[in-house]
Amino acid sequence: MPFPRVLLVKQHFPNRAIADIPAEVHRQLAQSNFASKVRPGGSVAIGVGSRGIVNINVIARAIVDYWKSVGREPFIFPAMGSHGAATAEGQADVLAHYGITEATMGCPIRSQLEVVSLGRTSDGIEAFMDRLAFESDGVMMAGRVKWHTDFVGGIESGLFKMMAIGLGKFAGAKMYHAEAYRHYGLEHVIRTVGRQVLASGKVLGGIAILEDANHATARLAAVPAETMEKDEEELLALVSQWKARIPVKELDILIVDEMGKHISGAGMDTKVINRSVWGESNCFPDLPHIRRVFARELGEMSYGNAVGIGLADMVTDRLVASVNWNTTHINSITANSITAIRTPMHFATDRECLEKLALSCGVFEPSALKIARIRNTMLLDVLELSETLRDEVEANPSLEILTTRDWEYGADGMLPDSFGVEAGIAHG
Repeated sequence: MPFPRVLLVKQHFPNRAIADIPAEVHRQLAQSNFASKVRPGGSVAIGVGSRGIVNINVIARAIVDYWKSVGREPFIFPAMGSHGAATAEGQADVLAHYGITEATMGCPIRSQLEVVSLGRTSDGIEAFMDRLAFESDGVMMAGRVKWHTDFVGGIESGLFKMMAIGLGKFAGAKMYHAEAYRHYGLEHVIRTVGRQVLASGKVLGGIAILEDANHATARLAAVPAETMEKDEEELLALVSQWKARIPVKELDILIVDEMGKHISGAGMDTKVINRSVWGESNCFPDLPHIRRVFARELGEMSYGNAVGIGLADMVTDRLVASVNWNTTHINSITANSITAIRTPMHFATDRECLEKLALSCGVFEPSALKIARIRNTMLLDVLELSETLRDEVEANPSLEILTTRDWEYGADGMLPDSFGVEAGIAHG
């Protein structure tokens, strides 16, 4: 099937990377009033989540070092709902794979699932907190503020969500998602449960992490409990302006090399691929119109969790074979997003998948297809675009064509590694 030639394209985004991350963490915490709220020698529980946050190990270690420098006793706990198969061991293992261990952090890692009730919101939703965190002298979180894959709101994914679903562990995650699905919507639950958690007086605040379009740590902000809701709204509005996107108007096929929970809560960022976890396609009018999505692999750091597989129209046999259905079912049922784990059509090789998929795009000549290929929905600085999109590429001053090649497959029917040496140079 004669597919169009391929352009390897670099998107040039503003570089907002922080030069010295530990120094900025120390500066932010030193100018906050967090330490004044914890008695000398007191314990501080630091909640860390399960998303693929760049430099999270560096940030977490800097937080630990700060608390030690002011004479407090920090420990880290997983602030996760049903991730890591909703087990204490699994969640500690998730942190370990991000480089967060007792040896690298210089403090205890305490992972368990027992929670303490913090009472009920005005809507009657019971709020919970990790028991060990509750028994500490103060709790803070290290979390990324960004858009959420399931909804649009003034607060989406960030410290407030972490306070609710993360601090509430598996017990809280089940209840909050159920209430959101049945009655209130996720933003309402995140806000009201977050306020209930803050009312406990246990939360000092958090370090909000903002990443730029290059997926670099671009801002770190010590956010106090007293102004967290307002501050997070402002930080979300800021980081949303930095968001990377696929830089064309429409695509027949989007190829996603890797999906997984470490990349996005929905496996693939819905606000990149223009899909909804509830099954709708092209629901965001400011994004490219994408007719078909082909996902090739499930990332190793997703631990077999294939939530989001149902966002694809086609996957490979090898992706399906790598799914841990127990882990996937636990997360999907907890989040009430069972549509997102429906298994798409799948075949053995990339070539067979793409040739079958091309027949469903309403394009009679394969050489006329508009195709994009990305490593994953976090990394959009280097991507492949078909020759049929050259006019759009050349009209966009932020795009640079690095190389051009023929469409090809290996002898095994698989696509070549397009994001190896050349992408590595481009990432710099």
